[in-house]
Amino acid sequence: MPIHQLPPQLVNQIAAGEVIERPASVLKELLENSLDAGATEVDIDLEQGGIKLCRVRDNGVGIAGAELPLALSRHATSKIGSLEDLERVASLGFRGEALPSIASVSRLTLLSRQRGEGQAWAVESTGAERDEARPAAGLEGTSVEVRDLFYNTPARRRFLRAERTEYSHLEKVARQISLSRFSVAIRLNHNGKRVLNLPVARSLEEQERRVASVCGKEFISHALYVEHELGDLRLRGWIARPTFSRSQPDLQYFFLNGRAVRDRVIVNAVKQGYRDVLFHGRHPAYVLYLEMDPAYVDVNAHPAKHEVRFRDSRSVHNFVRRTIESTLAETSAGMNAAQPAAGLPAGAAERPRDRAGEFNHPQPSLRFGAGRQGIAESSHLYRALTATSAAANEGESASGDIPPLGFAIAHLHGVYILARNSEGLVIVDAHAAHERVTYERLKGAYLGAGPDEAGGVQRQPLLIPLRVNVSTAEADLAEANADKFASIGLLVERGGPETLTVREIPVLLRNANAEALLRDVLSDLGETGASDRVEDACFDLLATMACHGSVRANRNLSLDEMNALLRAMEATERSDQCNHGRPTWTQLSMQDLDRLFQRGR
Repeated sequence: MPIHQLPPQLVNQIAAGEVIERPASVLKELLENSLDAGATEVDIDLEQGGIKLCRVRDNGVGIAGAELPLALSRHATSKIGSLEDLERVASLGFRGEALPSIASVSRLTLLSRQRGEGQAWAVESTGAERDEARPAAGLEGTSVEVRDLFYNTPARRRFLRAERTEYSHLEKVARQISLSRFSVAIRLNHNGKRVLNLPVARSLEEQERRVASVCGKEFISHALYVEHELGDLRLRGWIARPTFSRSQPDLQYFFLNGRAVRDRVIVNAVKQGYRDVLFHGRHPAYVLYLEMDPAYVDVNAHPAKHEVRFRDSRSVHNFVRRTIESTLAETSAGMNAAQPAAGLPAGAAERPRDRAGEFNHPQPSLRFGAGRQGIAESSHLYRALTATSAAANEGESASGDIPPLGFAIAHLHGVYILARNSEGLVIVDAHAAHERVTYERLKGAYLGAGPDEAGGVQRQPLLIPLRVNVSTAEADLAEANADKFASIGLLVERGGPETLTVREIPVLLRNANAEALLRDVLSDLGETGASDRVEDACFDLLATMACHGSVRANRNLSLDEMNALLRAMEATERSDQCNHGRPTWTQLSMQDLDRLFQRGR
């Protein structure tokens, strides 16, 4: 065929193929328009999984009657007007393609009344046909009614799933939007039945209640609140403890300046933040909000705006990863790791460190620094706690200086430590707890061993340098990031246009596959601008050492050894979980025990 201009209706349907995949796509676009209009209340009405009807009503600023037909035209928007606006997009929508794309594959009615105006206006569109705006009755705000989606594109309609499946996608979108704006009340009806009613959430308690209604009460009960600010970056939200991990990444919500995104840089940053505390193959759960200057992020990288592009992805990656790492590091058993354990001598709660020479001890005795001294100096507390008294029977602590995990009273079957604290009974998995303590000490010794002369971790020269054939782009990448390679213990030199030579590797990885490690690091650098492959490999090796070097089952521990382990847990980062993500301890309060034995009934 000769070159010709496509008809406007066909252009809109092509655009609809990029933006409108199913009824959930329609709902997402309409809800984002309502939020951009400043709405504080949004009502959603659905019928037959949104295929027959999808109506969104809001109390936003509204649209002038004369602008209604223009709102259904392509590339018509009130949100940007210049290139400068495009470089600092703060709204959820800006392309002006959503409404005309939806109208091209449905029967659409747009009804709106501007704030302060006494008259509402409406316009209807059916495929290629569009009526003129007419006066109508309506409240302040905008109502968009979409009926018979894909009625004029039978092939697209055949790809739709069953009503229940389509509705599940719609509900997911509504819940996602409800998490993005706590200042907006959202009500959802399906086939005339109210299924979602979320009021405005202003206080932190109300916001947690909304999060619980979307993600479940179990999530919020296992969640840690995060709030950190660095320069123009601010991260807040909730991350679930590692013990609440998921088999699928189905409980992960991330919002950038109020926009729901699923960006590879962010996903990797969160994954790295959970390093050392999750089972392999498990996924963390989180609801996080990142705020930053819109000028430093490009939201125009994907037709549906699911993905974004950061100008400095490395700094964003590091900020998110370190914030999550520091939050999880504070989950010491029974207390905040930054606070010294009550009843311990000064300095006993500092992060323990071992010497690098202790790496290869196969089954060391339990040595926890100030642990024995702490027990000796706190023996009067131990006697006060274990003594039978009226105060203890009434559930009152014998002393206000009892450590969070209390004092050991028995070693059950050589596996579990039973301890008594002011709340009731503490049960500790001795192997898992010792594994975490040992692992954190090995990491501290490894990271604190000191850099070599060239900077970075300690390196070992290869007897025969390894030549690796790579692409020109990879060779350029390695040459440009030589300092990064050196900082992680790899001395890499360029030996030709498509050749790299590995001359030194980290001491701990002297038996590793250097070529595979190099290629993995190059892949990470090309993807996110940073790489934790070497550190991950070293930490995996240290975790194996910690596992093999920790106390085994059926090894009877003395009271001093058990109490020393409890004190070490209180002073160790991430001691709520072992290196594999399993919990190390649990608490049964007196109320829990009373319920178990039905006391008072």
